[in-house]
Amino acid sequence: MTGPAPAKINLALVVGPRRGDGKHELATVFQRVDLGDRVSVEPAEQTSVDGFPEDTIVRAALASLGAPHGWRVYIEKKIPVASGLGGGSSDAATVLRLANAQLAEPLPAERLHELAADIGTDVPFFLADGPQLGTGDGTALEPLDLPQDFVVLLLLPNGETKPSTAQVYADFDARGGEQGWEERVAALRAALAGVRRPRDLAALPANDLAHSPHADALRAAGAFRADVSGAGPAVYGLFHRRADAHRAGRAARGRGSVWITIPAWYG
Repeated sequence: MTGPAPAKINLALVVGPRRGDGKHELATVFQRVDLGDRVSVEPAEQTSVDGFPEDTIVRAALASLGAPHGWRVYIEKKIPVASGLGGGSSDAATVLRLANAQLAEPLPAERLHELAADIGTDVPFFLADGPQLGTGDGTALEPLDLPQDFVVLLLLPNGETKPSTAQVYADFDARGGEQGWEERVAALRAALAGVRRPRDLAALPANDLAHSPHADALRAAGAFRADVSGAGPAVYGLFHRRADAHRAGRAARGRGSVWITIPAWYG
């Protein structure tokens, strides 16, 4: 079986205090985009993953199913690695879904969600349709009714790499970023309640974990919203018209790799 593994952007990322399990409270708006990997999965004697030899998360996802056999996986990689666009998490969710469908007794959706949550914060989102609000550690999902008629410019800046997740959160804690958590979450929910048209997404709060001058440049180029996705380094800009996104993309190509895409509802 073969299926798409789309990328995601975080239209908002509000971070709070550290939880008892060592993770942080999160409130994040997940949105798929129509840029993605393709993943093929079929039963085999032993598990193998071709196409992306550095993978570990897909193997972990398959092991969690507890199948009496292995799996043969091929990943056609399109999402840039360690970019903040969720490529590994999307691959893991896709293999969970495809492999589960090939089991003699497929697991129910609730159990698949539990397995996904154990694998990674973003993984459960890729099992759900449409934009979602992730809360708790990011794995508790609420569907959102958001406009989807906009164009997305993705920019992966030259020479920038994603720091370790541990370092990103350590920096957040060191600057007291958790202050005002409840008020900031309330502000996010209020902003979401007011979203009717694409440009209303501009009222969502900025990413608490990372910021980038490239987002400022995309806004200057006409994006009605621009921010870092996840912990970065990828930056997105939202545009009303494809022509405007392409114009901004041509201007941005000197700063890094550029993709022009659109929202996607499901995998």
